[in-house]
Amino acid sequence: MSEAANGAVTTPSAVRRLDGSEVDHLAALAAVFEDLQYVLRCCEHLVAALARPEPDSAMVEALWTGALVGYARCFSGRAGVLTDDDLGKLELDGDVREFHGMVKKLRDHYASRHVNPRESFTIGAAQANDGTPTGVAVVSAPRPLVDDTTVRLLGRVAYALSGLLDARMQETQARVLAAAGSLSPAQLSKLPLVHLA
Repeated sequence: MSEAANGAVTTPSAVRRLDGSEVDHLAALAAVFEDLQYVLRCCEHLVAALARPEPDSAMVEALWTGALVGYARCFSGRAGVLTDDDLGKLELDGDVREFHGMVKKLRDHYASRHVNPRESFTIGAAQANDGTPTGVAVVSAPRPLVDDTTVRLLGRVAYALSGLLDARMQETQARVLAAAGSLSPAQLSKLPLVHLA
């Protein structure tokens, strides 16, 4: 944002790309923050979907799987932004670490390439009155949909983590701005241009 001659705040149409470890860290923070916002949006849609008399199970599963995958990605060791230790800083009621562990296990279950997360199947043999087999039965047992309480708890954790990350982002932005401020206008003008529109 920049300030026009009349004092109004304007959005620039282009910026200069910065590089460096602080810049990379800020980009990683922003990516995780966006993942948490995605988790929150999934939770909002899930609460609405679950409130319907007959929830659409495909929509519920898709949103829940998306929320689980997005949440677990926030704790990627590769990104190095959030760790399990950050959960203790949230000041939320209940055992957040236990819930966090359960969410990661659910992510593995819902995103599995090997197991159907919706149903379990049992195979049986149908018998005639004399006991001889007459056919094969495939019996499916649907697994229950996620419940509203679990969705809301994930939303609370994601919201609290968003606040934690927002504070870290503001601190990092201040350091990046200070580093950019140490560049002369000529040095800044030599940096690659990034068009925003």
